Amino acid sequence: MTTSRQLEIPFTDGRSGSGPATWGQRAIWDVVNRSAPADRPRFNITTAAPLDPGLPLPAVLDALGHLLHLHDSLHTRLLPEPDGTGLRQQVDPAGRLTVRVRDCAADAGGEELASAGAALHEELAGRPFDCGTEWPIRAGLVVADGLVRFVSLVLSHTAVDGTGMGLLVRDLSELSLGTGPDAIRAARSPRQPLEEAAFQTSERGLKRDANARAHTLRKLRAAPSRLFPPVGGGAGSAERFPNAVLSSPALLPAVDRVAAAHRAASSAVLLAAAAAMTARLAGRSDAVLQVVVNNRFLSGLTDAVSVVAGDALLHLTDADGEFGEAVRRTHAASIAAYRHAYYNRRLLDAEVERLTAEQVPLADRSCVFNDTRELLPGDLAAQAAQAAQASASPGAAAGGSGDGRTTLAWPVEFDPRPGLTYALDALRTPAALQLAMTADPAVLPRPAMEEFLYGIEELVLTEDRAPRPR
Repeated sequence: MTTSRQLEIPFTDGRSGSGPATWGQRAIWDVVNRSAPADRPRFNITTAAPLDPGLPLPAVLDALGHLLHLHDSLHTRLLPEPDGTGLRQQVDPAGRLTVRVRDCAADAGGEELASAGAALHEELAGRPFDCGTEWPIRAGLVVADGLVRFVSLVLSHTAVDGTGMGLLVRDLSELSLGTGPDAIRAARSPRQPLEEAAFQTSERGLKRDANARAHTLRKLRAAPSRLFPPVGGGAGSAERFPNAVLSSPALLPAVDRVAAAHRAASSAVLLAAAAAMTARLAGRSDAVLQVVVNNRFLSGLTDAVSVVAGDALLHLTDADGEFGEAVRRTHAASIAAYRHAYYNRRLLDAEVERLTAEQVPLADRSCVFNDTRELLPGDLAAQAAQAAQASASPGAAAGGSGDGRTTLAWPVEFDPRPGLTYALDALRTPAALQLAMTADPAVLPRPAMEEFLYGIEELVLTEDRAPRPR
């Protein structure tokens, strides 16, 4: 038998203040508020995992309380300016964090605990946040015999991006296992959102923004304005967008070996393969990818639990050429693109809108790549993958064959996403590398999606088997 209760963690003596929203906060706030209310929960950033053998409930509650003091983003509200043109962040110095608890019998088995955790996680993740009236964090715990056996975290995307969630989980894990908050502060000093906003409005920050936007606009003018012709000549689909997940055990080590052989980042290997398949299916030699960049390599943002990810435009010529050489070129091109992924998205959108009104051809930005393999620290990531039903990961539903074979699943469909040809996410489980692809069926029908995903696997595995000079 499972019962439910709520606990409240009091929060006092926290940092406080008010200032303009950061570029990241504003960008996500705009996207969420342009969406239909029913679609807004899908922007939540979530993670969940079992804990075996479990942790004492007081230790986990204390850890959650310490998290609020470590990271201002967790007790920050976003408020529109009265004139409707600006957005401000309000960091609250005090309040309460409500924790949902599901109590199971002391002798509850793993299946019962996982089921209770999945239901709790779905409940927390299925509601949007009101960023003006509530803090952007929800926590849920499944408890048996005084031990926390399952943890669920749901955050508003205005508070964290995927990497930020991974950093938050890392800190929660260390705090729950006995590391003190002072030791964590001494080991890393993340830039808080108000500090980031102060940099962005400084002379140096404004110069960086202007340079990044100018670079992006040059790329937008130079890259092709259309990659894929719609099937049947239409302008996009009103049908639901299918989601395909390829789960490949062989890709997991092969990507790293190919990267090492070409002295490239492993993400560049997947980017090169995605670009090659984009060019192949589009019937052209080049590809344009909108790449999600975590921006944690920038000064002061390494350990930031906030939303600082941005988009970089990557235009790869001869993307369908010899794959090893394409990996090396992609590595070099991606580094240059990442340097310019930190900018004021609202100002860039205004410039794009102006150029579009002037009928200036701009690059096709409808193909999106997001490498999420390293978003969670190892232990929790592994546990989350094993609790696939609770983790709400798009790749989790695909599972794996268990015998080393590649599998392809179609776990879900999404409402149409205007302006999207495909979105490709790379994910990692303990046993496989997963590629989760959502696409417009009017541009890439299901057979084309299968060809795309299997083609990426084939490119990487073939390169991995190629003889190397000694």
